[in-house]
Amino acid sequence: MTPQEFQSLLKGEEGRHLEFKAAQNRYDFEELVRYCVALANEGGGQMILGVSDQKPRRVVGTSAFRPPQRTEQGLTDRLRLKIQAEELIDPAGRVLIFHVPSRPLGIPIAYCGAYWMRSGEGLVPMTPDMLKRIFAESGPDYSAEVCPQAKPVDLLPAAVEDFRRRWQRKSANPKLSSLTYEQLLADAELTVDGQLTYAALILFGSRQALGRHLAQAEVIFEYRSSEAPVAYQRRLEFRQGFFSFADELWTTINLRNDRQSYQDGLFRYDLPTFSEGVVREAILNAVGHRDYRHGGSIFVKQFPRYLEITNPGGFPTGITPENILDHQNPRNRRLAETFARCGLIERSGQGMNRIYEETIRQSKPLPDFSGSDEYQVRLILRGEVQNPAFIRYLEQVGQERLSNFTTHDFVVLDHLQRQLPVPPLLRPRLAGLLRVGVIEKAGRNRFILSRSLYAHIGQKGAYTRVRGLSDAENSTLLLKHITDNAAKGSPLTELLQVVPSLAPRHVQYLLKRLKDEGKITAVGGRRWARWFAVKNTNPKLVA
Repeated sequence: MTPQEFQSLLKGEEGRHLEFKAAQNRYDFEELVRYCVALANEGGGQMILGVSDQKPRRVVGTSAFRPPQRTEQGLTDRLRLKIQAEELIDPAGRVLIFHVPSRPLGIPIAYCGAYWMRSGEGLVPMTPDMLKRIFAESGPDYSAEVCPQAKPVDLLPAAVEDFRRRWQRKSANPKLSSLTYEQLLADAELTVDGQLTYAALILFGSRQALGRHLAQAEVIFEYRSSEAPVAYQRRLEFRQGFFSFADELWTTINLRNDRQSYQDGLFRYDLPTFSEGVVREAILNAVGHRDYRHGGSIFVKQFPRYLEITNPGGFPTGITPENILDHQNPRNRRLAETFARCGLIERSGQGMNRIYEETIRQSKPLPDFSGSDEYQVRLILRGEVQNPAFIRYLEQVGQERLSNFTTHDFVVLDHLQRQLPVPPLLRPRLAGLLRVGVIEKAGRNRFILSRSLYAHIGQKGAYTRVRGLSDAENSTLLLKHITDNAAKGSPLTELLQVVPSLAPRHVQYLLKRLKDEGKITAVGGRRWARWFAVKNTNPKLVA
């Protein structure tokens, strides 16, 4: 966790996902276990020791659970959850952070005979209604239920045949071409005892049939030339089976899909604002994961530089914008299985991973879910190419190496090229990227894109700027400032201003190194310490 992330947590509100305890001398292990259970039962979060729990919060330091590895292992053994303990050395003292993941879908966690949850400042057993909601998370699949009034005549033959062709191409099974209409639907599990499921209507239904049986199964497209609240320039309503309009919807979007040209040195790039693969995956996600028990429609709104896709029902249970790359919970499993049969998606649920990877490869902003809530999922796909040099960087990495990267590897590279801190859960990916030479270490806990790849794309100056000064160069700056201010000494707050790009912990590390070398000494303790140069030290700036 970076100091900035920690400061953000200090300002946050205690609740279902965050708990602070001072625990200056010790903390009861059994109490820690119960709080971790409560955090896991309510979606995961952080348990932080060494911080006062009343605002304004301040670091008081903790001596509890030294070393933390034994405690981490004890928690994992008791709860069967991978709980990570992180020590953070703040200028005011040691802080211990326990990162608690969410419980498995549909399974609450019990400890000492109770399913714990937060209540005010304490813990209480979960209420029966909350337990009922959790156990119901993996409930029946609405798309697999039978629509009693629907008949085979309600389906569009052309849509069914399109599905047949796709399925045959994906499976390489020539026998599919000779199956009867009824047998094809039965083999795809889109009928039950000869009756049509809601999935069959959503995928192949006629406009009249959907109007009678499932009117909310529609996708509404709008094009707007401006974000101002003006009327749309074009609107289409697709209340028919998905296989009958999927290609038409993309063609409509592509009509106003400007190509953006970017000059980067001698190289010119010509990229579409909206990638076909990304848009199709996003629409498939909306159709496959929306809640068809809600009366709203899916909206696809196109603007010159971004696309907004909104579908009713919120995220499926257990899915959040933060874990969407790692967790799968198809709300409509029968729809997902049908899409997988004909190659539109993979059963492993990699659609969102593909969206992230292609977006990063084209140096566009990451998918934005910030407008989502419990009633709707709102996805914004922005089309502006932000850094053409990064596209060339990935080209130099090479397709063979990129094919072995996970989506998380791409996200790490994206953070580094934007000079953003890598999230704690992605830091284990750094070692692999370092090993294959696409990134390098630029400090104690700092990583950047590699020098060789910057050189390949003619960006040596950018490499030097991003890398910043070395530890030796920063140490020289600190030593010169301390020497120049020998009369009164230099407090830590002043030294942080000398090297503002470094985290406080890194500055303290450099000061300790200078002290161990006999070049400086400290008078006073902790935050009140002042640093003085040892006599006969003559610092020189590194050229």
